[in-house]
Amino acid sequence: MKTQTPTLPDSSPAPLKTPPRIDSKHLLQGATVLEIDHAGQRYLLRVTRENKLILTK
Repeated sequence: MKTQTPTLPDSSPAPLKTPPRIDSKHLLQGATVLEIDHAGQRYLLRVTRENKLILTK
């Protein structure tokens, strides 16, 4: 009688998916502040004087 070796789940990592990308110019449309509604909460995306982005609740 032949015994079977148990099959182990594949431990190789899942392929990495590239997240969607959108240019901030498309989001902001020339504004320096953008309101984002997420799960019933309001967030503000702001462009600083140094041209960096800050997301606040």
